[in-house]
Amino acid sequence: MNFTRWSARLPGTQRRAARGTEGSVPAARGEYGQQMEHPAAEATDAADAAEPAETAQVPALEDFTVREIVGRLPGLVALVYGPEHRIAYVNDAYAAAFGPRRAGATVADTCPEAEELGLLPLMDQVLRSGKPRTVKSRRTHDGGSYTVTCLPVESPRLPDGGVLVHAADVTDHAEAAERLRASERRHRETAVTLQRSLLPQELEQPDDLRIAATYQPGVADAAVGGDWYDVITLGAGRTALVIGDVMGRGVRAAAVMGQLRTAVRAYARLDLPPHEVLQLLDGLAAEIDASQIATCVYAVHDPNEGRLVYASAGHLPILVRDEDGTVRSAEDPTGPPLGTGGWLHTSGTIALPPGSTAVLYTDGLVERRREDIDEGVAALERALSGATGTPQVVCDRLLRALGVTAEHDDDVAVLVVQHPARRGADAELFHNAALELLGGVEAAPRARAFASGVLASWRFPVELCDLGVLATSELVANSLQHGTPPMRLRLRRTDRRLIIEVTDGDDHLPRRRRAETEDEAGRGISIIATIASSWGSRRTPGGGKAVWCEFALPNPPS
Repeated sequence: MNFTRWSARLPGTQRRAARGTEGSVPAARGEYGQQMEHPAAEATDAADAAEPAETAQVPALEDFTVREIVGRLPGLVALVYGPEHRIAYVNDAYAAAFGPRRAGATVADTCPEAEELGLLPLMDQVLRSGKPRTVKSRRTHDGGSYTVTCLPVESPRLPDGGVLVHAADVTDHAEAAERLRASERRHRETAVTLQRSLLPQELEQPDDLRIAATYQPGVADAAVGGDWYDVITLGAGRTALVIGDVMGRGVRAAAVMGQLRTAVRAYARLDLPPHEVLQLLDGLAAEIDASQIATCVYAVHDPNEGRLVYASAGHLPILVRDEDGTVRSAEDPTGPPLGTGGWLHTSGTIALPPGSTAVLYTDGLVERRREDIDEGVAALERALSGATGTPQVVCDRLLRALGVTAEHDDDVAVLVVQHPARRGADAELFHNAALELLGGVEAAPRARAFASGVLASWRFPVELCDLGVLATSELVANSLQHGTPPMRLRLRRTDRRLIIEVTDGDDHLPRRRRAETEDEAGRGISIIATIASSWGSRRTPGGGKAVWCEFALPNPPS
């Protein structure tokens, strides 16, 4: 068999073109050590000195036998022939790895390693096609890993053709790769654990809303992103809804996300308008890590107004599905991402009437490679228009409709908020009543009489009615003394609590203080804080304030 016909096909083998009739292969070993006979030769130029001597015996490839070269290769080499793949030769490296092989025996009968590495079908393909085939990093039962190349061999002595099998031992590489994959898995598990621990373990469920959320980490990298969401009850029946996305991946993104979420909860307790919350968050994001880009939507739902007041920092628009299936988008206003600074955020509104569903989401739900993100948002709108059922069912349907599976390449967070339309007996558990506080001091007894009648009509226990009237009296008296018109009393009951709220035109927020024995005033808020389950105050849009308190119902429905 002519070695020169197939030696060039061995992986790593290169042929060198001859530079002249004498060839450019270095002289045989030992000739380089001979000294030149004439000192004048030292004066020749570098090019002449580099030329081999005319009398040098340059070895040619034909001077070596195949057995000499192939037998000493560190790679595993075997030669098989015929459609039955009978063994013609195995080199020393092959025999050392898998044992000696008898010439003339078939590979199927005497080479179990061929079956482990999946070589029999590969050799069939090489014989049929006459083209080389390679399989990478195949593992044997003893734990070794090999990359195998099968090359077609043509020879007059092999009328049915042959196959040269060359295997490289890549066990060390395979084990290193597996260690790397295991390290990446541990890193990913750490990041996912951190991410999930920073998300709400259990969503708050306001009286007037039904909420569900889904978070799914992507699998493209060994790390997760910074997608997050939150639901925060603000008191007086109001609820803050938040969703955000910290760009980047890994533990760092998750850590920044955790800091932002904690800050949002702290700012939310101040009961500020959405744009003021984002303004504070914008400054904090720049201090945490100016290199991290984060987007966020902060929205507040007030059941008395039937709408969402929201502000957005570079985030995708909120979508609202009405009861008839119409989908609306909260397009404006939208500011730049958090941490950019120099931008004054503003708040917008979108109606959320009974029977409607709002969806807040991150870009992983709608963004796809080689596709405009607007197309993804449009697909989400179409999916939302037909999505009905509980909030969790809507979450699942949206993920399926947008093709989000366990193999999705980006993190996805979805927050679904439903404002249910209450009918029948359920509607009897939710009532509102309001009174404009006109006039001077005579407004106080009128407010007490109004509260007494309303609470009695709502069939509250006598003790709760008395506490409600007392709280109404103190809140109204405080507003009459320290506030300015217009003033208004609002009573609201849900299936879980009674809410009493008084608004006026003065924006000075009351605070609880210790009243001395001789003080004639300063006890109203202390009384409210003592008898009520909770109380609070906030500034209202356009100036003014609202002061409220809540009483938990004695036997709320489960």
